[in-house]
This record gives sequence, C-alpha cells and structure tokens, in this order.
Amino acid sequence: MSAVMGRRLPRLETGAAWLLALLWIAPLAYAIWAAIHPAALATHFDPFAPLTLDNFRKAWSFAPFAREFLNTTILVAMTLAAQLVLCTLAAYAFARFDFAGRDIAFALVLVQLMIMPEVLIVENYRTMARLGLVDTIVGIGLPYMASAFGIFLLRQTFKTIPRELEEAARVEGCSMLGVLWRVYVPLARPTYLAYALVSVSYHWNNFLWPLVITNSVDTRPLTVGLAIFGAPESGVDWAVISAGTLMAVSPLLVAFLLFQRQFMQSFMHAGIK
Repeated sequence: MSAVMGRRLPRLETGAAWLLALLWIAPLAYAIWAAIHPAALATHFDPFAPLTLDNFRKAWSFAPFAREFLNTTILVAMTLAAQLVLCTLAAYAFARFDFAGRDIAFALVLVQLMIMPEVLIVENYRTMARLGLVDTIVGIGLPYMASAFGIFLLRQTFKTIPRELEEAARVEGCSMLGVLWRVYVPLARPTYLAYALVSVSYHWNNFLWPLVITNSVDTRPLTVGLAIFGAPESGVDWAVISAGTLMAVSPLLVAFLLFQRQFMQSFMHAGIK
C-alpha cells in the first residue's frame, strides 16, 4: 500500500504543479491572444482568426508609453541603486560592529518589515509635500530607498562570512570600506542579485503610491499610465488594452526568459545562506 502511495504522490505533485502553472499563465495567454487579433475577435477563440499588430500601434499612439517607460526605468534604477548602497552600509554595521543601541535599531528595522507600505501613504505624502517632492520621480522612490527587507537579507548574509577573511584583508592594508568592497560585497553577490530581482519587479509593478504622488505625464510610471489608459471613461477596447499591458510587462518577461537560470540559482543560493 505504501509503495502504491509512494508512486502516486509524485504524479499528484506533478499534476498540481501543471494545474497551478496553467492557472497562472491563463491571463497572460488571453492577453497575448487579444493583443494579436482584431477587437471583434478578442473573445472568440477561433484558431483561423486573422492576426494583426494594429492593437500595439494604437496603444502606443493613444498613450505616452515612451515617456512612461522612461519614467519607470529611471525610477527603478534610481531606487535600486540607493537601496544597494544604503542597505549594504546598514547591514555591514549591524553584522560586524558593536555600538550603543544596535539591537534596538535592528528591532526597529524588523518592525518595519511588519508594516504594510499602504499604511504609511498619508504620512509619506505629507513628508514629500514638505520636501517639495510631490509629482516627482524622486518622490516616488524616496520612501523605499531604505529597505528593511534588504537590510535584513544582507545582514544575514554578511554574518555567514568568516571573520578570518576580514582579518586577512585588514592585514593587507584594507580600510573598513575596503574590506566591505573587496570581501563582503563579492561573496554576497547571489544575495544582491536575488534582492535586485525582487526590488525591480516590485517597483516596476507598484501602483498605489505612484498613483497618489504623481499628477502629470512627466512623472507618471507605466502602472499608473496603464490604469488611466484602460479606464472605462476612455472606452474599453480589450484588444488595445491587452496590447498595452503586454508592452508594460514585456521588459520583465524578456529579462526573466533571458536570465532564468541565473534567477533561480541566485534565489537558491540566497536561501541556502
């Protein structure tokens, strides 16, 4: 009996994995179908329906996608660069230095992990207004530049690095920052890659805070622009909306397909640490 169950269990796991994969990919498959077919055939699954790329042309001309792509790219790159610098310095301090109030400060970092960003929207908006950063790309990214998750993740990784390597670097004449740059950062590269993937994906798809803090096309990211583009008052054309959605998510999809192996290895290595 146990042998039969042992043979059936992998089959059930495989079947469940395929079912979840189909459920996950179904919306994307529909978006692709609707985007490459005329609007009248977007909801009719006819294998002989004519193909067209007009929906992408219409979507690109109806909305300022070029400007929104640029805004989103600047936002993601700026936020990630600031996070990597700030999180590295904070994690290094928490992992290797003894100073007054270290445990209390790290406990406050952990508390931040338990607070949803949406809870702080009103206070963040008031802070950005005082700084004069409302309706700016810097105002969108500033509340996320000191990431509690990034600090925690890098601190745990730094604590696994043997102190002997740091002592050897100091014998060679490295300064404090030299040790960080030449010892800790290279050995934590898989963790950096895993965190970068999470950060880029989150800020590329973030919607609520950019919607609140932006007022103009000059600063609006893709998510907000796509929501306005697909609003009912502007007319609902599912074929064109699907084409716009595919254009918005295409950079992340292409990056995942090109670097899938590196993605998986970085998450597995970071998890093992």
